[in-house]
Amino acid sequence: MVTAQMVKELRDRTGVGMGDCKNALVETNGDIEAAIEVLRKKGIAKAAKRAGNETSEGKIKIVVEGNAAYVAVVTCETDFVARNETFEEMLTAFIEIRKQSATDAEALEKAEALKASEYTLKVGENLVIKTLSKVEGDVLASYVHSNFKNGALVVAKAGTDAENLKLVAMHVVASQPLVCRPDDVDAEFVAKEREIALAQMQEDPKNAGKPADILSKIIEGKMAKLKEENALETQPFVVNPDQKVRDFIGAGNVVSFQKYSI
Repeated sequence: MVTAQMVKELRDRTGVGMGDCKNALVETNGDIEAAIEVLRKKGIAKAAKRAGNETSEGKIKIVVEGNAAYVAVVTCETDFVARNETFEEMLTAFIEIRKQSATDAEALEKAEALKASEYTLKVGENLVIKTLSKVEGDVLASYVHSNFKNGALVVAKAGTDAENLKLVAMHVVASQPLVCRPDDVDAEFVAKEREIALAQMQEDPKNAGKPADILSKIIEGKMAKLKEENALETQPFVVNPDQKVRDFIGAGNVVSFQKYSI
């Protein structure tokens, strides 16, 4: 009996679409190794040998159209492949698939099938689709660094200047904030940092004899600074470090942001 788990394992190992994987498993009575051989003989699974290869190169593509943005992040084995026309053609095809699909999951399944049937064979390398998604919002702006390995997408409230928001997206890539605003910083993260800061202060001879309430105030000041340093709105703006990001784009205007990296 061919199970969904068997189909998934064969797809993970070969990069071939689910339909072809299932057919090969049926043909071989569920023998995965034999199914791989069947797929290779058909010329479908040329990448079966490469499926486990590390994919540390790749490319990020973000397309913003009105109130929607489409993101494709795909990794490969070499920079040579990431930079060629076929790879860009593939990313464009994946973006089109996402536009025409109802959900990210549906788009990913279709893109995986296209990757296996066409593009893995063309480039001859292991290809991994890391992200294929759609993001909606009133105002959207993106930035992808010149190496195509780091990018960001920012969503803002209606009325926000789209061109200015592009600079904020660039800031996100450069400064790597964790959250939009200081109060959004994870409480457990802050608690752990507070614990570490307290231990460090207690080990410092200069703090010997200082009242507990003084140490507490110092630590709370450190935690406030920590949250500001990790929040987009309160970081010094990369274009003009003399002002905070919120002073440039408007406090509360940024709704969310996504970071992408290879």
